[in-house]
Amino acid sequence: MAVNSIDEYIKGFPEAVQEVLQKIRETVRQAAPEVEETISYGMPTFNLNGKYLVYFAAFKKHIGFYPAPVHSPELRDELAPYAAGQGTAKFPLNKPIPYDLITKIVKFRKAATP
Repeated sequence: MAVNSIDEYIKGFPEAVQEVLQKIRETVRQAAPEVEETISYGMPTFNLNGKYLVYFAAFKKHIGFYPAPVHSPELRDELAPYAAGQGTAKFPLNKPIPYDLITKIVKFRKAATP
C-alpha cells in the first residue's frame, strides 16, 4: 500500500516501532529544523534545499537509515557497528537506537549539502 505522508507511514507499524520511528523523525527535525518532509520510494524522506538529506525505513528487525557516511573519518568508528553497505546504517530494533548518532549523521549531511 502506498503512503502519502510520514504520519501515514508510521501508523502502518506496531506501536513500539511507531514510537521509534516518531523519535527518529523528531531527532532529524531537531538536527535540521528547516527540512521538508516527504515520502520518496515509499520511505520517509527529509529534503534540504530541494535535495534529499536523509531517509529511513522500518523493517521486521531493524531500521534502515540512509545515506549514512560509513566511510567518513569523522563518523566511521561510531557507524561501524551499524554499517550495512555503501551508505546504509541498520539499527536493530532489539537494541537501543543511537539517536545521538542519527543527530550527528544529519548534521554531517547538512554541512555537506549545498
